[in-house]
Amino acid sequence: MYQIIPIQARHDADICRIIQQVGAQYGAVGEGFGPADAEVRCMSQHYLTENRSQYLVALLAGQVVGGAGIAPFVHYTEICELKKLFLLPSSQGLGIGKALTQACLTFAIEQGYQQCYLDTLSSMQTAIALYEQLGFKHLKQPLAGTVHSGCDVWMLKAL
Repeated sequence: MYQIIPIQARHDADICRIIQQVGAQYGAVGEGFGPADAEVRCMSQHYLTENRSQYLVALLAGQVVGGAGIAPFVHYTEICELKKLFLLPSSQGLGIGKALTQACLTFAIEQGYQQCYLDTLSSMQTAIALYEQLGFKHLKQPLAGTVHSGCDVWMLKAL
């Protein structure tokens, strides 16, 4: 059984490794991709409730196996972004990604966001299928302000 909890400083190194390792498996390496963002090195310092953001980690047998977050989307007060949903391959297929995403969306609604944006890669088919199942709709282009120029899939969900 897994647990989903808000990130703490002691989880930073593990989630950094997971984001970079899993990102690399899908070609998300270097500038223009989430795993290269500076925040990845110390996620617990960047996702703070007072900033209307939160990063959650999933624990399996006490070990960090993945995470996902919500943060404000630049230049918009009513739009948040689902950020850095990454799971170790060994923990995929257990419903953890869905549970993390749903917990993030619940937080977003509690924070008063009206829409949730995300960007990802077309190679991440399992994640895209999850997002579609949860009501995200495909966009033809990224929203203005997107920093991940390497991504080729953009989605938006009304909350």
